[in-house]
Amino acid sequence: MERQGVDVLPVEFRDQDPQDAVESGEHRQNENHEDEAVAASANYQLPGPLSSLDSSIEILKKKAQELIENINESRQKDHALMTNFRDSLKMKVSDLTEKLEERMYQVYSHHSKIIQERLQEFTQKMAKISLLETELKQVCHTVETVYKDLCVQSEVPTSEEQNYKDGEC
Repeated sequence: MERQGVDVLPVEFRDQDPQDAVESGEHRQNENHEDEAVAASANYQLPGPLSSLDSSIEILKKKAQELIENINESRQKDHALMTNFRDSLKMKVSDLTEKLEERMYQVYSHHSKIIQERLQEFTQKMAKISLLETELKQVCHTVETVYKDLCVQSEVPTSEEQNYKDGEC
């Protein structure tokens, strides 16, 4: 962003009459050495009423130049103000961003602890399920063995059944 100065400014002094402009120009001549040189050159150029007109024109030019300089100074001040505002805003945004980032990491840390606890509980429950599954397999194997033993015993005839079958033949 680059500041631009005013080079030309259209100025109208309708409320000020030329004699007042000359008098205010003479007052300024005492304050500013450059004003004295211009006023002196205007007085030496033409005698009479034209001299007064040239002097009024010079005074108007000087006032226009002063206004332009004032505008440029104002713009420089505005530019400095905006620069300071931008820098201040950057610092505040940076501070807020850091605070937000810290808060995010605190929340992440809290959630990580909760997730870790839940994963640990899950792992413990899965280990218990695995143990129960092993026990259940053992129970199933035992039931299967008992069932097979019962089936084998029912197929083997007892001594009475054997005597009965032998007597029929």
